This record gives sequence, C-alpha cells and structure tokens, in this order.
Amino acid sequence: MALLKNIFVKLSPRLLSTTNTRNIACLSALPETHQMLQKTCRDFAEGELKPIAAKIDRDHVYPKEQIKKMGELGLMAVAIPEEYGGTGLDYLAYAIAMEEISRGCASTGVIMSVNNSLYLGPIDHWGTEKQKQEYITPFTNGQKVGCFALSEPGNGSDAGAASTTAKLEGDSYVLNGAKAWITNGYESEASVVMATTDKSQKHKGISAFIVPKPINGLELGKKEDKLGIRGSSTCNLNFEDCKVPKENILGNPGFGFKIAMMTLDAGRIGIAAQALGIAQASLEVAAEYASKRLAFGKPLLKLQSIQNKLADMALQLDSARLLTWRASWLKDNKKPFTKEAAMAKLAASEAATFLSHQCIQILGGMGYVSDMPAERFYRDARITEIYEGTSEIQRLVIAGNLIKEMEL
Repeated sequence: MALLKNIFVKLSPRLLSTTNTRNIACLSALPETHQMLQKTCRDFAEGELKPIAAKIDRDHVYPKEQIKKMGELGLMAVAIPEEYGGTGLDYLAYAIAMEEISRGCASTGVIMSVNNSLYLGPIDHWGTEKQKQEYITPFTNGQKVGCFALSEPGNGSDAGAASTTAKLEGDSYVLNGAKAWITNGYESEASVVMATTDKSQKHKGISAFIVPKPINGLELGKKEDKLGIRGSSTCNLNFEDCKVPKENILGNPGFGFKIAMMTLDAGRIGIAAQALGIAQASLEVAAEYASKRLAFGKPLLKLQSIQNKLADMALQLDSARLLTWRASWLKDNKKPFTKEAAMAKLAASEAATFLSHQCIQILGGMGYVSDMPAERFYRDARITEIYEGTSEIQRLVIAGNLIKEMEL
C-alpha cells in the first residue's frame, strides 16, 4: 500500500507539535516515519473507531467498513512487502499501529492482528510465489481477511496434540477434525490450518495448510457469545472429508509445528500491542475523570491515593510498551525474539488487566456501568492474558529460554 507512505510525505514537519505529551515522550526517539504512522492511526481511531466502539461491543457488530478503510490505509498488511500489496514497513511500525487502533476499539485491533500476524505472516515467510500471489495479495486491502486455526477443543495450550488429520489422497489432502476459538472465523475467506499428517511423528508430524473458505467439507460452528472483544467472531472450524489441493501445503510436510510456533512468537507482539491500546485508553479515561470529579471539595486528581494509582498505571504501561518495542526491534533485525515476545505479551496483557481494573476503581460506580467505557476495557483486557498463549504458557516460554541462555 502506497497510501500510508504518501501520507507520511504530506504530513507537516511540525507533526509533534500536535501530538500529546505522552506521545512526544515515548515516540521522540523513533524514526519520523513511525511518529507519523502513530499520528495517522490515532486520528483514524479517534474519528472512525471510538465513536462506534460501544455499539460494536453491545451489538456484536463486525466493523466491516472500518476494516476496508484500514486496508486502504495499509494497516491490514503493515509488514508485508509492497510487491504483494503490503505496506512494506517493519514490525515496530505494526506494533505502534496496533496499539493506536486497539486504543480506539480492541475488537477492531484483534481483527487487524490476526490478519497481519497469524494469517499473512506465515504465508509471507513460508509460502511459494504462487501461494503468495493467491493468498496474500487479495488479503491486504481490507476487502478480505484471513484466520489461523491451531487450537482444538481438547488440546488447549498443548499445540503439539493436534487431533485434526490430513491424509494424502491423490492430488489432495483430506482434512477431518475440529479447530476451536478461531478469531475471524465467520468473516475470513481463507485460513492457515494445522493438521496431523503423520501421527507416529507426534509434533513433527504436523503440517500446515492454506484452506480457502468457503470449501466443501468445512462447516462453521456457532458464534461464541464472549465476555469481551465482541466485534470479532469466534467459532469452531469443523472439517469432514474436506479436500484441499496438495499444492496448498505451507512449507514442507511436518513443518506445521515449527510454523505455528514461529507464527505465535510474532503474533504475541501483536497481542501485546493490542493490550497496550486497552491499557492506554484506561489510563486516559481514569485521568480525565479524576480531573473533573470533585470529592472532599477538590478534584480526585489532587488526592494522593488517586495519584498513586495513576503512577502505578503509568509505570506498568510504559514498562510493557518498551518490552513490546524491544521484541519488535529484535524481530526486525532478525535476532532471536521468542523470550522477548513472551515477556512483552505477558507484561502488556497483565498491564491491560491491571489498568482497566484501576480505571474502574477510580471511576467508582460510573466505572461499573456501560455509560462509560471502563467496564468494556476491563472485559476486553481479560482475553489478552489467554489467547496467543496464556500467561502461564508465557512464563514457561520465558523460563525455558532463560535456562538455555544460562546453560543450566
């Protein structure tokens, strides 16, 4: 997408003078391109997402028109090369964009994250030229979105225990089984699916497939009625003798587990950024309310107990943001980032839960009702500690990599 780059060229050099204090402090050390991207995404979120975020949540509405506009801006394929229709920016740019979009609407943020990280990411890295032309290019402009199918009803965090099978029959693989908790399940027009091709090899017998949707033999389960992130659909993908062309295998047979783990590493950066957006929105709502609400004859903002809460909120938020940017930088510079991505996702998701909780505390009764967005932030934040690997799994990943590094 050239549109974002055109915007960057046209924006005034005085951009920072129109950016709030928080953004100046956090972004001033970054390249001007990233500062401009942040401003563009914030303006879009303010104008297009925040005004409808409550309705999206309340009515479980998929933000179709907003996703198309994001595609036109290049936000649905931020780190995908321009030759395939992407924006051609880096993962740090993606993390910054994800935070700002999620600050406006966390449901829209996860739709963006899945398309960028979980669907386009593995095809860009492992796909053939033909696969990239067919399954990346049409999915970069917001007209189509993809999904990623790893989890199953019975395997939870044990990604290597895939019971969905793929059997080679002639020129096709025949898929049977069920995939669970699939974000974008209803709206997506293709999916990266993990299935077992050789049970005797356990996790080394898992392969990855690109499955177009709709396709004979694939039925969608019911839409889950979720606590939060209600603007994105979540459902099962049920395969029954679903024939997928042999040429749709991603990478080589048996590479599926490796592809899934690498994809989740990158995806954790996206979810960390989503969590940052929820946390940032929580801090802003809490601080604004505290500045206007009077108690004991003065604004809440003047009370030391409230100031202590805001200080703790800001500390957790900025700490998680820097961890997220570090993981992005490592990925962009082709350095190992598995541990750092897990740290970023763990810190940011727990920050989102903490900040949204404290936001409700500061708002008191107003934080508990839907007239204010605080309760939505709290509900949206909760899932960030679960998908892309639970907090417990992140700690195992961090500890495992730390032990290797220390050669213990």
